[in-house]
Amino acid sequence: MRSRVWCAAAAAVLGFLTAGCGGGKGTQDNSGEKAAAGSGYPVAVTDCAGAKTTFSAAPEKIVTSNASSLELLLRLGAGDRVVGTGFPPGKGTLPEGLDAEAQKVEVLGQTVIPKEKLLGSGADLYIDTFASMGGMGGMGGGMGDAPSPEEFKAAGIKHVYLKSTACAPMGKGPVTDLSAVEEDITSLGAVTGTRAKAMELVAGMKQQVDAVRKGIAGVGENARPTYFLFDYDAGTKQPMAVCNRQVANAVITLAGARNVFADCEGDFKQVSWEEVVAKNPDWIQLGVRNRGDDAANEKAFDEARKWLESNPATKGLKAVQEGHFLRIGSERTTIAGVDNAAAVAEIARTIHPDKVK
Repeated sequence: MRSRVWCAAAAAVLGFLTAGCGGGKGTQDNSGEKAAAGSGYPVAVTDCAGAKTTFSAAPEKIVTSNASSLELLLRLGAGDRVVGTGFPPGKGTLPEGLDAEAQKVEVLGQTVIPKEKLLGSGADLYIDTFASMGGMGGMGGGMGDAPSPEEFKAAGIKHVYLKSTACAPMGKGPVTDLSAVEEDITSLGAVTGTRAKAMELVAGMKQQVDAVRKGIAGVGENARPTYFLFDYDAGTKQPMAVCNRQVANAVITLAGARNVFADCEGDFKQVSWEEVVAKNPDWIQLGVRNRGDDAANEKAFDEARKWLESNPATKGLKAVQEGHFLRIGSERTTIAGVDNAAAVAEIARTIHPDKVK
């Protein structure tokens, strides 16, 4: 009875994910393979277009497209099954306790993993943080020669996505909560057999976000300060704005602020400084990327602030004049993961100090 109650609760949380939670007899997945009774398999996940991939057992050799999916697997306790990654995390850039394990993972590509290396990796699962069907196109869209579904199948590799990022550009509306990120975590937990840890991580995220929600419950829409995420490392000549399909829009919204580019459809868009000046944000996040060292990070934050204070186009902005800056690494805000909830809390404590402690 207990297992059936858990399965009903899990199904409500996962939504797009189905798992074998039945009684004493084995069940069958789409390929007809038997799953052990009580194992939680088969598990099926869908991609951005709704195509289903079914697992009759936990994968044993996993390749990740970049550091975000690698970090999630490490947090889930499945890091020992990762045999390679692309876009590897720099030394010291992952939270303490995860960094050493991450550095042991073989780097198959400093950026997008070459097709031949991916297909020859011996993996049985490839987790793609991007979409191979447009958008950022981590394995497509001009960022590499993507293996075809037939090639993945021939190599024995199942291909799944982090839907919170891969599917974001084609979303139907603004992203204003972390439900897609939470679904990715629970989905990976089900696929890798680490459901309990996944539910624990999601519960922790919900606790942080709920505390913020309660604190700012009485703050009306017009009382919410306007907010601009300045991606300093994306370049200063033409700023990169986070739009309403990006997870950062959810982080900003949940924290009780208004993304000044929330009217921008999509995930990212290059804008002009004239547009930023016209928005005149109340707060600016100095979104530098993690250098792997606290001193180096602080130096980068200082550089970003000094640039805004000295640039003729931005030095008169309200946020700059009032010193309303937040030193929060861009990855914690723009890359889907457990730290998104912590970023919500940190932003809220800064911009609503009398309401969120």
